Amino acid sequence: MLSRRTFLTALTCSAFAPVAHAQPQSVFYAVDGAAVSGYDPVSYFKTSGPTAGRSQIALTWKGVVWQFASEENRDRFERNPRAFAPQYGGYCAYAMAQGKLLSSDPRAWKIFDNKLYLTHSAAVEQIWQQNISGYIRQADKNWPGVLYL
Repeated sequence: MLSRRTFLTALTCSAFAPVAHAQPQSVFYAVDGAAVSGYDPVSYFKTSGPTAGRSQIALTWKGVVWQFASEENRDRFERNPRAFAPQYGGYCAYAMAQGKLLSSDPRAWKIFDNKLYLTHSAAVEQIWQQNISGYIRQADKNWPGVLYL
C-alpha cells in the first residue's frame, strides 16, 4: 500500500498531467469522448459490476456520450441519469476532496449510499476507502467550484 506521503507526491505530480480536454468540463471524459471511459454506468449497480458499454448503444447527456452494455441499461439511465452517473462528474472522488481535478479509472470504484464514486487508481481507491464519509463531505464542498479555479 502506498504511504500517504508517496501518494500525495504522486497526486501533486499527476495534477500537472494533461487532462483529456483543455477546459474543465462538468463531466470527465476520455480522449474518445465517452463518459466513464466507455463503461456502462448502470452496470456498476448490478451484481456483475462494471461492464464496458458499446458505441452502438449510447446516448448524449450533459454534452457527453454515455455508452451502455444493453438497451435496458440505456433506458434506465435515460429515465434517471442522476441515479447512475458518477459523482463529481466522474472525476476522482479523492482528488475532489483535496480540491483538485484528476482523471478517474473506471475500474477503481465504489457504490456508497447508492451513489457511484470513481477514483484515479486502485491505490488511490484504497486511501479513499479509509475515510469515505469524510472525503465525501469535503468533496461535496469543493464540487463544482473546483471546475472554475
